Amino acid sequence: MPGEAPVPRVVMAPTRSSFLANWKSFGGATGYRMDVSDNASFDSYVNGYHDLDVGQTTSRIVSGLSAGATYYYRVRAYNSLGTGRESETMTAATAITSGLVINPTFDSSITSNPNSAAIQATITQAIAVYQSLFSNPITIPILFRYSTTMPSGSSMGTRVALSGFVVYHVPWNTFITSLKANAVSQNDATANASLPFAPLSTYIIPSSAGGRAVGLNAPPAMFANGTVGVGGPYDGIVTLNSAQPLQFTRPVSAGHYDALTAIEHEIDEILGLGSHLNATPATNNLRPEDLFSWRAPGTRNVSSSNVRYFSINGGTSDIVNLNQTPGFDFGDWLSTPCPQINPRVQNAFGCTGQSANVTASSPEGVALDVIGYNFIPPHGLLGNISTRVGVGTNEDVLIGGFIIGGNGLKQLVLRALGPTLTQFGVNGVLQNPALELHNSAGGLITANDDWARASNAQSIPANLRPPNSLESAILTSLDPGSYTAIVHGINNTTGVALLELYDIDPTASSHLANISTRGLVQTDSDVMIAGLIVQANSEEVIVRALGPTLSQFGVSNPLADPTLELRDANGTLIASNNNWKDTQQSDIQASGYAPPNDLESALIRTLAPANYTAIVRGVNNTTGVALVEIYALQ
Repeated sequence: MPGEAPVPRVVMAPTRSSFLANWKSFGGATGYRMDVSDNASFDSYVNGYHDLDVGQTTSRIVSGLSAGATYYYRVRAYNSLGTGRESETMTAATAITSGLVINPTFDSSITSNPNSAAIQATITQAIAVYQSLFSNPITIPILFRYSTTMPSGSSMGTRVALSGFVVYHVPWNTFITSLKANAVSQNDATANASLPFAPLSTYIIPSSAGGRAVGLNAPPAMFANGTVGVGGPYDGIVTLNSAQPLQFTRPVSAGHYDALTAIEHEIDEILGLGSHLNATPATNNLRPEDLFSWRAPGTRNVSSSNVRYFSINGGTSDIVNLNQTPGFDFGDWLSTPCPQINPRVQNAFGCTGQSANVTASSPEGVALDVIGYNFIPPHGLLGNISTRVGVGTNEDVLIGGFIIGGNGLKQLVLRALGPTLTQFGVNGVLQNPALELHNSAGGLITANDDWARASNAQSIPANLRPPNSLESAILTSLDPGSYTAIVHGINNTTGVALLELYDIDPTASSHLANISTRGLVQTDSDVMIAGLIVQANSEEVIVRALGPTLSQFGVSNPLADPTLELRDANGTLIASNNNWKDTQQSDIQASGYAPPNDLESALIRTLAPANYTAIVRGVNNTTGVALVEIYALQ
């Protein structure tokens, strides 16, 4: 075969399910055949990537891959004279994060196009936007096309882009129950509080992807020709109009439409944005976005008459006006003439020379969040802590400390439960717990006895309101810094209590960097039990159990020799430690968090997103005050 010739390379950051393969051009080649494997010996091949004819191109998006994996690829050039030898083996790795995966399939209208690499790279760039935003553990297969016709063969006309997608008719109560169960953010809590008690329609009609986002059985069902049926491999199809002046690089030039914006617009609709007003045939059954469509505070509007806007707090705040102009999508945003002051991805029509992206704070991001997609928290985020221990008096009360890092306010809910614990077989519960929140100087910020008496009690997310009226809760927003929560019994009563701290705004730039609880460790079921949630991304943490060190801080009865266990959500033991120097001594010292006393316990583990429990006991059933601490090391 003729020698190599330099060509410009397309660059694309890998996603958790794809990477861009590049190779050198061979002069005289009319095409290339490609192999991709998960091992350097090519003993096996990634499905669909063995001797794959990729045409006359020097790059190819490889998709449908596993996150955090290394892949090997090679090509063979060919022409009318035959096929050449294998190229050198090249490697690429997918992103290690977990969460939502959009798996693209590129139609021949893209792979055979001379601009194929740039088109594929732009599509994958759009996919990366969603995979960087949302943590839902689902895979969404989408077919992408670049053509003047729809999948059915009909003309695209003057449309810049178009999507088709699968929908399911889900009974109202089934969908609403699943939507509420999927709530994790403050947006979710606010939006769900605005949902009506009585059904607004017999069915809710989510897209197949949107149904799976909230845990429903809604598999892909679309075929490449746009028809829907059992076995269809796609959630939807996106067609870009090749007759329109689409630009696949940014900044977009005057007179050209931004392809990335157009692709994100259509992906939004496959994920589930849209209104029942566009349904053919017409239906009164709402789509998820319609649940948050308002005309005025407290007055819904799910019709094409009068003003209609998107709001998640019962119509009080107008996030964005919804399109009411016939001929345009009623699920899109109302659009102003070009050039637009606020170009947005989901505007009913876009303008040449302008572009936009979906972000966590954009109307599109907020809408996707409240219909079932969950934002990925920043790396290094601990979700919440819940510590159960006996509450005494004086120095034996329950004291929880936490540190907020990063920038900006962090919205939290703190709870002190007592009577509710009897439902879980706990004896001797604290009948009337009170809760105090203090700053780093010890000053009282706020306090609560019975949660419903708080001035902002109705703003506490419904799923976080204590079950018993005697239990306590505090909803607050705090600046970065150190804080202490104290649980004690009214009138110096004692008993077992549970202190919980919930981060209800995981998308904020501030985060929980450290959480700790001090309490009286006794025996049997009255040991100290601390619960931890790691959100979305794996997190390396150090867990410590201190006892003797507390005597330096005036504690008269510290636990002389604490032991530590770390268990998963099923109660399975992950790791344990008695004296911290027994295991991981060098790693613990290097972390900067080595316990001051050799009898104290510590362990380091990288924890996947899940619930965990740390249990502190005394050696030989000894008792005393101990401190359990969890630090995020990354």
